[in-house]
Amino acid sequence: MTVDEVYEIRVQGRLSAEWSSWFDGMTVRNLPNGETILRGPVADQAALHGILVKIRNLGLPLVSVQRVG
Repeated sequence: MTVDEVYEIRVQGRLSAEWSSWFDGMTVRNLPNGETILRGPVADQAALHGILVKIRNLGLPLVSVQRVG
């Protein structure tokens, strides 16, 4: 993985935009189906795993993790 690749992480549940800073500046977008997309650059694998741990600790079901162009 190269530095600062963009990821889109989809979770079940809603988060407000205020969570953006807690998720390392990722954008927070709520979908009509009750899912939330976190999207933004991730520095490396350690940072990605850190974000996934935060999601787990919040008890949010993980729907998908995708690296985007």
